[in-house]
Amino acid sequence: MLSSLAEGADRLAARRVLVRAGSRLVVPLPMSPDDYAADFGTAESKKEFFELLAWADAVIELPPAGSREAAYEAAGLYILEHSEILIAIWDGEASQGRGGTGAMVALARKRDMPIAWVRAGNRKPGTLEPTTLGEDQGRLTFENL
Repeated sequence: MLSSLAEGADRLAARRVLVRAGSRLVVPLPMSPDDYAADFGTAESKKEFFELLAWADAVIELPPAGSREAAYEAAGLYILEHSEILIAIWDGEASQGRGGTGAMVALARKRDMPIAWVRAGNRKPGTLEPTTLGEDQGRLTFENL
């Protein structure tokens, strides 16, 4: 599994993969681990990130980018370019920033890449308030399989 271990779905998926025998976790980072961790909201989140990072089979620190958003986009592109299938745990909304899930799903679609999409609510932009997708919450669909 390739994951940058962002807060939320990335970590949930990584934890599920790591309990499976023979699984591998490769972590492409948009910047140095300490710099990346500065974007996480709480000390608990930072601790969780470093714990999961310690379990990684490989950590790939990508070259410096012109901005944080460009660095996040580079990490997303790395994941797309090195994956056979994209598993998107996503609310279906436009990205909240350059390199976000919505942008990566759009690019994967443009490339006719296989996608497994689990519909999941997110947080309202700029808040910690969760959203839900009602009956669609948790629905799984496949594209290009």
